[in-house]
Amino acid sequence: MPTTAIAPGDRLRPPNSGGGLRQVARNRFLLRLLVRRELRSRYKGSLLGLGWSYVRPAVHFSVYFAVVGVFLGMDRQIEHFPIYLFSGMVLVNLFTETLHAATRSVTGNAPLIRKVFLPRELFPTASLLVSLVHFVPGLVILLIGATVNGWRPSPQALGAAALGLSILVILALGLGLLCAAVNVFFRDLEQAVDISMIVVTWSVPMIYPWAHVRTHAPAWVLEVYLANPLVSAVTMFQRAFWWPGTDETYAFPPDMYVHGAISLAVAVLVLLAGRLVFARTQKRFAQEL
Repeated sequence: MPTTAIAPGDRLRPPNSGGGLRQVARNRFLLRLLVRRELRSRYKGSLLGLGWSYVRPAVHFSVYFAVVGVFLGMDRQIEHFPIYLFSGMVLVNLFTETLHAATRSVTGNAPLIRKVFLPRELFPTASLLVSLVHFVPGLVILLIGATVNGWRPSPQALGAAALGLSILVILALGLGLLCAAVNVFFRDLEQAVDISMIVVTWSVPMIYPWAHVRTHAPAWVLEVYLANPLVSAVTMFQRAFWWPGTDETYAFPPDMYVHGAISLAVAVLVLLAGRLVFARTQKRFAQEL
């Protein structure tokens, strides 16, 4: 029989080798199937369906605004406090939902992983995309509220929004890959992530202004606080959607854009680290599951 030469790039490789996030991009059809399956299973038998994506942030916002804005008086301290609060809340919700779902994405698909080979990175990536689907209704609500309060699009505002969203998405995917891999071997991580989500809500200037940290904490605490990439992401979103509708006297943290650039670099490093850990451990996923 005639033999056909195999090109170097076409050589057979073990199923668990190579690929990574590049394989996720090449398997867009499978990724769409996973996203659709997750959305259908989540809203199966539901009357509102994706309408819950509007109800959930609305209720979440109402509770925080009533308690923090009205009862604790933050509405009188920060101009257009509802927009200030919600511009941070939509990002925080995107981060917490992504990390929560991505951590369980591999263990939750154990039967599929044991029986079928496909790029394992598809599962955390699908969790991120599902969270982005839920993020869109909140963003629409934010745009409507900001426009009513005088917001108009500008290159500066759109650039700040793009930077803030990029920081958060890259960071969430990196941590999601890392936690998904570690959770296969140490299931207690799920509980640790759930607890950390409580801390995340209060670790960014969403419910209070960042100046409160400067006033009530030592200087080194403020430095650590401002080094948090989530603080930069939330601050950028507030600069994009809340600040243009105010009298623009609010003072953002010093070197805000420098911190934003550093946070973006840190998010990329976290993504690379998460991808590396995931690649090194995924060969044992089927065995552990």
